[in-house]
Amino acid sequence: MTVTGQDTDAIRVLRGLEDGRSSVRLRAALAAGTTPDTRFVGKLVERSAVEPEFFVRDMLTWALTRHPVPLTLPELLREVRSGRGQARSQALHTLSKIGDRQAWPVISRALLSDADDEVARSAWRAAVVLVPKGEEPALATVLAGQLGRGGRETQLSLSRALIALGEVAGPALLAATTAVDPSVRAHALATQRLSRDPDAGFGFAIEEAKRVVALGGSGQEGK
Repeated sequence: MTVTGQDTDAIRVLRGLEDGRSSVRLRAALAAGTTPDTRFVGKLVERSAVEPEFFVRDMLTWALTRHPVPLTLPELLREVRSGRGQARSQALHTLSKIGDRQAWPVISRALLSDADDEVARSAWRAAVVLVPKGEEPALATVLAGQLGRGGRETQLSLSRALIALGEVAGPALLAATTAVDPSVRAHALATQRLSRDPDAGFGFAIEEAKRVVALGGSGQEGK
């Protein structure tokens, strides 16, 4: 069998993706996206599941978006259903960048409430991009059920997802401002504040909301 220059380049990229040096992996991922090849898809997905460096993972995602959806989608959906946290979160992140709504059925209620914060955050971002027209209110209700969860970064991710849904998230957020759990109330109020004033900053919004809740209010008085 004759080995062509294209074959040699492909072999170099595939080997580069496994190199111990992050700079080499980054260049290989860039090459895979610059000159797409069907042979790269499986390796790009596989590498995304274990790659420790953020910038390399981001380049792997970009490279996958450069390949045909019929090739990438089945591989990514398999990863979402896998048991490995990074594999699932990275596959969801890539699906959000591809933006093909054929992937929507994989965004289950269980996935949106996954115990792994990174998986859940990626699922929230993907859901907002992939949700079919007319299903936004139901998605907002599910997302609002996660209010109060996790640390600052997790809460900010959820707030951004709810805000990205627009006005349809309003009723779910309003209901959450009267929840029994004070952390849920505070997170809902902070999200409302950010929606009205994006420049306020999440740190300021959440601290202000916590003060309102501590004083026994819901933030809705007089509105």
